[in-house]
Formats: sequence, C-alpha cells, structure tokens
Amino acid sequence: MKHVLQCHDFVKDDMVRGENCYLYDRSGKKYVDFESGIWCTVLGHAHSGINRRMIEQISKVTHLGPKYTSYLAEEAAVTVMGTLPEKNGKCLFLSSGSEAVEFGVNVAKLVTGKKVMLTLSESYLSAYGSAGARDDSWMTIDSEDCHKCNQPDCVFGCPNLKGIDFEKVAAFVLEPGSSFGKVRFPPEKLIRLLARETRNSGGLLVVDEVTTGLARTGKWYGFNHYDLKPDVVAFGKGLGNGYPVSAVTMRQEIAGQVEKSGFRYVQSHQNDPLGCAIASEVVKTIQEDGLVDRSEELGRRLIGHLQDLGDEFASIKEVRGKGLMAAVDFSRATGRLFAESVAHEMLEKGFILGFSPDANLIRFLPPLTIEEDEIDNLIEQLRLVLTTRIR
Repeated sequence: MKHVLQCHDFVKDDMVRGENCYLYDRSGKKYVDFESGIWCTVLGHAHSGINRRMIEQISKVTHLGPKYTSYLAEEAAVTVMGTLPEKNGKCLFLSSGSEAVEFGVNVAKLVTGKKVMLTLSESYLSAYGSAGARDDSWMTIDSEDCHKCNQPDCVFGCPNLKGIDFEKVAAFVLEPGSSFGKVRFPPEKLIRLLARETRNSGGLLVVDEVTTGLARTGKWYGFNHYDLKPDVVAFGKGLGNGYPVSAVTMRQEIAGQVEKSGFRYVQSHQNDPLGCAIASEVVKTIQEDGLVDRSEELGRRLIGHLQDLGDEFASIKEVRGKGLMAAVDFSRATGRLFAESVAHEMLEKGFILGFSPDANLIRFLPPLTIEEDEIDNLIEQLRLVLTTRIR
C-alpha cells in the first residue's frame, strides 16, 4: 500500500473476495466478518440478488445529470418511505451518510429559520460540515451522567439541561445508538424530553439512522425503540449494502416548505439510477426475507451469549446492544490495549471484530444474514482467547 494515503490504521491489505458474512484473503483463508465492512453490508458481501440488480441496471444507465431523472428515484423513494411512520413525505438520494445528515441539518435551519442545533455529546453524526465540526451553532448535552441516573423522568432542574434555550433550537439531532462506535443507546427518558421540548418550541426532530437503520437493531430503525416520529431521517451505510448511496427523507409539510423557499442543492450523484436501484432492492430484500425479525432473534442469541461470557469473566465490565449491534466493554484494569489485542487474536482465528482502544471495547455488527452457527463459533473462540489472556 505504498501509494495509498494512510489516514487510519491498516490491519490487513490482502482481502480479495467476499461471500455473505465471509471474507477471503489472497492465501484463501476465510474470515467471518462481524463488522459488515464498516457496518454497511447488512445483506452480506456479494449478495446474489443485489448483484443481479446492479448488473441489470449497469447494462442500462448508471448515472444521469440532476435535471434528467429516472423513474427509479421515485420507486426508491416510495420503497424507503414505506418503512417509515410518515409514508407520504419526500426523499433525496445522495452518496454518503455524512452528506445525508448534513443535508438534514441544513433543511432544519432553512425551515425553522433558527440556527442552533442540539445533540448529545456522544453522537458522531458526520465526517465533515457543520454536523462534523460541531461549531458554535451546536449545543451538546453530556449524557454520561444520564446513563447512571435513577430518576423516573428527566427534569429541567438537572445540571445537564441547564442553559438550553429551546426557543433557539432548529432541531434536536438524534443518533440512536452508535456513539462513535461504542454502541450506547441514549436513555429513553432523556430522548423523550428533548424531542418533546424541541417540537413544542417550533424545532424539528432529525434522526441519524446511518448506522442503526435498516433492521440493524432488531427494528426497522433505532428511533423505533423510542416510539418517535421524526421530521427528517438520514440514511447511509446499509442502504447500499456496500455501494455508496445514502438518502434523506422528510415529512410532506417540510418538503413543501423547502421547495417553496427556492432552496437549491445539486451534486454529481444525486438520485443516480444505479444507487436508487440498489437502495430499492436492499429495502425490498430486508422486507421479503423477514430480516427485521431475524435481527431481533439473532441479536438475543448473540447478546445472551456475550452476557454469559460477562458472568464468566471479571474482565468484562459491560455487555450492551440491540439486535445485531452489540459491544463488550472491558475493565480498565485490563489495560488500554486489551480490547485491541483480543480483536487481533480473534482475527488470527478467522473472526473480524470492531475494536476501540480508547474505550477498551470490542464490537459486533455482523450481516443480518449470518448463520446461528457462526455466532456460536464466535463465542467459543472468544471464550478461549479470554481464558488464555486471563491466565
């Protein structure tokens, strides 16, 4: 990799083939991918149905200028919005989750006429733009203490909520559970309060479903765990099953305000036929194959087994997750590099896990198509690694 700019660590650079939850390197060694690439291949690598749809569309047209649209954009919009509480809104297809979140933020500012955005400090949101930089127009709430709070409801007397002027807030931007890869779902009582007060003051609820959307958490979306009806939703990652397509949806009323305002937004791959065809096929496959229920069922199995390991090994501080999105926190006493070393040992055994040295955790987001046996194999090998390390 001499001529590839290294903006992050490379663990392996010889992967050559993928199939469902498996990746293969040049030597032919097989790995079970418990990260779904970077949380993208919800249907597994080289999914035959998605590949067929891609090949079919590539043979027709892959790209159009933004003024020359295809019926595929409308079809994809209807398909995506059919999974949401608001089915009669409007949708725009873009290229990345970060772009979709940033677009949603700008829509909130445009429609409300306000400039201040509210989010939780543990939200990632975007790799660039206002949402990524968190400039002075953003207010953040440190929810660390909220995870430990035993009060039945959030109250405005809480120190974490002091200084929030909801009248100035254009939108509360909710990321339901990624938290910079730490897999932490915000407390329900906090989210209820922030969503309610933002709306009561004329602001919008914008939800970032780039990581938690499309059955990842055992429901269609992360916001479903909070019984919310968002105004704007951003999609990415799983929507293309590895192909770079994203989307942002909004309620009909909001879309009407955006269009009447004269707002213009054009980029090179907006509503591209190929991306729209793939997005439609991904959503339809999740529906037809019952993968929302499967994610919930397999998630119970995965998280249950991880909790058993937590009972067995004192080095495991916490197990958490929803659906096929889980994390294991290790005790600080194990040392900062413990999680990383566990992940590397598991890689040698043929399992690709996510890890965060700073948080001292390992992470599991396998394809929704993974077989039960591979979950059981993972737990068996992880138990062996932890037993060896503790000794």
